Amino acid sequence: MTDLDFLSLEKHLGYTFKDKELLATALTHKTYAYEATTPVGFNERLEFLGDSVLNLVIAEQLYQSNTWFSEGELTRRRSMMVNNKLLAEKAKTYNLGQYLRLGRGEQKQQGEENNTNLANAFEAVIGAVYLDAGLKETRKFILRTIVQENLE
Repeated sequence: MTDLDFLSLEKHLGYTFKDKELLATALTHKTYAYEATTPVGFNERLEFLGDSVLNLVIAEQLYQSNTWFSEGELTRRRSMMVNNKLLAEKAKTYNLGQYLRLGRGEQKQQGEENNTNLANAFEAVIGAVYLDAGLKETRKFILRTIVQENLE
Protein backbone atom coordinates (compact mmCIF):
# COMPACT_ATOMS: atom_id res chain seq x y z
CA MET A 1 0.00 0.00 0.00
CA THR A 2 1.14 3.50 -0.69
CA ASP A 3 0.52 6.67 1.27
CA LEU A 4 -2.10 7.64 -1.30
CA ASP A 5 -4.16 4.58 -0.40
CA PHE A 6 -4.52 5.93 3.13
CA LEU A 7 -5.55 9.51 2.35
CA SER A 8 -9.29 8.87 2.22
CA LEU A 9 -9.21 6.60 5.27
CA GLU A 10 -7.19 9.08 7.30
CA LYS A 11 -9.53 11.87 6.29
CA HIS A 12 -12.54 9.78 7.29
CA LEU A 13 -10.93 8.80 10.61
CA GLY A 14 -9.95 12.40 11.29
CA TYR A 15 -6.36 11.41 12.01
CA THR A 16 -3.26 11.58 9.79
CA PHE A 17 -0.48 9.15 10.65
CA LYS A 18 3.09 10.36 10.81
CA ASP A 19 4.20 6.74 10.42
CA LYS A 20 2.05 5.23 7.65
CA GLU A 21 3.62 1.82 8.31
CA LEU A 22 1.75 1.68 11.63
CA LEU A 23 -1.54 2.08 9.79
CA ALA A 24 -0.51 -0.52 7.20
CA THR A 25 0.30 -2.98 9.99
CA ALA A 26 -3.00 -2.24 11.75
CA LEU A 27 -4.83 -3.18 8.55
CA THR A 28 -2.85 -6.36 7.87
CA HIS A 29 -4.47 -9.67 8.84
CA LYS A 30 -2.17 -12.52 9.82
CA THR A 31 -3.27 -14.55 6.78
CA TYR A 32 -1.82 -11.86 4.51
CA ALA A 33 1.43 -11.79 6.48
CA TYR A 34 1.75 -15.58 6.36
CA GLU A 35 1.38 -15.58 2.57
CA ALA A 36 3.73 -12.64 1.94
CA THR A 37 7.00 -13.43 0.17
CA THR A 38 8.89 -11.00 2.42
CA PRO A 39 8.29 -10.57 6.16
CA VAL A 40 5.28 -8.37 6.90
CA GLY A 41 3.99 -7.30 10.29
CA PHE A 42 0.34 -7.97 11.11
CA ASN A 43 -2.16 -6.41 13.44
CA GLU A 44 -2.48 -8.73 16.44
CA ARG A 45 0.05 -6.92 18.64
CA LEU A 46 -1.45 -3.53 17.78
CA GLU A 47 -4.88 -4.98 18.51
CA PHE A 48 -3.69 -6.03 21.98
CA LEU A 49 -2.34 -2.56 22.65
CA GLY A 50 -5.39 -0.81 21.22
CA ASP A 51 -7.74 -2.92 23.34
CA SER A 52 -5.86 -1.91 26.49
CA VAL A 53 -5.81 1.79 25.61
CA LEU A 54 -9.49 1.69 24.61
CA ASN A 55 -10.45 0.09 27.93
CA LEU A 56 -8.43 2.70 29.84
CA VAL A 57 -9.96 5.67 28.01
CA ILE A 58 -13.52 4.32 28.28
CA ALA A 59 -13.07 3.48 31.97
CA GLU A 60 -11.67 6.94 32.67
CA GLN A 61 -14.50 8.64 30.75
CA LEU A 62 -17.18 6.64 32.56
CA TYR A 63 -15.53 7.26 35.93
CA GLN A 64 -15.35 11.01 35.38
CA SER A 65 -18.83 11.44 33.91
CA ASN A 66 -20.77 9.18 36.30
CA THR A 67 -19.72 10.00 39.87
CA TRP A 68 -22.46 7.97 41.54
CA PHE A 69 -22.15 4.72 39.59
CA SER A 70 -20.89 1.68 41.45
CA GLU A 71 -17.94 -0.36 40.25
CA GLY A 72 -20.37 -2.96 38.89
CA GLU A 73 -22.34 -0.37 36.93
CA LEU A 74 -19.17 1.19 35.53
CA THR A 75 -17.97 -2.25 34.45
CA ARG A 76 -21.33 -3.06 32.85
CA ARG A 77 -21.36 0.20 30.90
CA ARG A 78 -17.75 -0.21 29.79
CA SER A 79 -18.50 -3.69 28.46
CA MET A 80 -21.44 -2.23 26.51
CA MET A 81 -19.06 0.23 24.84
CA VAL A 82 -16.04 -2.01 24.35
CA ASN A 83 -17.27 -5.11 22.55
CA ASN A 84 -16.77 -6.68 19.15
CA LYS A 85 -20.26 -5.83 17.91
CA LEU A 86 -19.89 -2.10 18.58
CA LEU A 87 -16.30 -2.00 17.30
CA ALA A 88 -17.30 -3.82 14.11
CA GLU A 89 -20.11 -1.31 13.59
CA LYS A 90 -17.63 1.55 14.04
CA ALA A 91 -15.22 -0.11 11.61
CA LYS A 92 -18.03 -0.34 9.05
CA THR A 93 -18.80 3.38 9.40
CA TYR A 94 -15.19 4.07 8.42
CA ASN A 95 -15.23 1.44 5.62
CA LEU A 96 -12.27 -0.26 7.30
CA GLY A 97 -13.02 -3.55 5.53
CA GLN A 98 -12.06 -2.16 2.13
CA TYR A 99 -8.57 -1.35 3.47
CA LEU A 100 -7.88 -4.72 5.13
CA ARG A 101 -5.02 -6.73 3.69
CA LEU A 102 -6.16 -10.35 3.82
CA GLY A 103 -4.75 -13.66 2.68
CA ARG A 104 -6.38 -15.44 -0.26
CA GLY A 105 -8.43 -17.81 1.87
CA GLU A 106 -9.69 -15.01 4.08
CA GLN A 107 -10.62 -13.01 0.97
CA LYS A 108 -12.61 -15.97 -0.39
CA GLN A 109 -14.51 -16.10 2.90
CA GLN A 110 -15.25 -12.36 2.61
CA GLY A 111 -13.06 -11.57 5.59
CA GLU A 112 -13.42 -7.85 4.91
CA GLU A 113 -17.03 -8.18 6.14
CA ASN A 114 -16.25 -10.44 9.11
CA ASN A 115 -17.18 -8.64 12.34
CA THR A 116 -14.27 -10.13 14.27
CA ASN A 117 -11.76 -9.00 11.64
CA LEU A 118 -13.33 -5.53 11.58
CA ALA A 119 -13.40 -5.15 15.38
CA ASN A 120 -9.81 -6.39 15.65
CA ALA A 121 -8.67 -3.99 12.94
CA PHE A 122 -10.37 -1.06 14.66
CA GLU A 123 -8.60 -1.92 17.93
CA ALA A 124 -5.34 -2.21 15.98
CA VAL A 125 -5.91 1.25 14.49
CA ILE A 126 -6.36 2.58 18.04
CA GLY A 127 -3.06 0.92 18.99
CA ALA A 128 -1.41 2.46 15.94
CA VAL A 129 -2.70 5.93 16.81
CA TYR A 130 -1.34 5.44 20.34
CA LEU A 131 2.14 4.55 19.08
CA ASP A 132 2.04 7.32 16.48
CA ALA A 133 0.86 10.15 18.73
CA GLY A 134 0.60 9.10 22.38
CA LEU A 135 -2.24 8.87 24.86
CA LYS A 136 -3.56 12.44 24.59
CA GLU A 137 -4.24 12.18 20.84
CA THR A 138 -5.54 8.63 21.18
CA ARG A 139 -7.98 9.76 23.85
CA LYS A 140 -9.27 12.44 21.46
CA PHE A 141 -9.55 9.84 18.68
CA ILE A 142 -11.50 7.40 20.87
CA LEU A 143 -13.78 10.09 22.27
CA ARG A 144 -14.54 11.33 18.76
CA THR A 145 -14.96 7.97 17.03
CA ILE A 146 -16.53 5.82 19.74
CA VAL A 147 -17.61 7.62 22.88
CA GLN A 148 -19.55 10.72 21.86
CA GLU A 149 -22.68 9.09 20.53
CA ASN A 150 -22.51 6.12 22.89
CA LEU A 151 -22.48 8.04 26.17
CA GLU A 152 -25.58 10.05 25.33
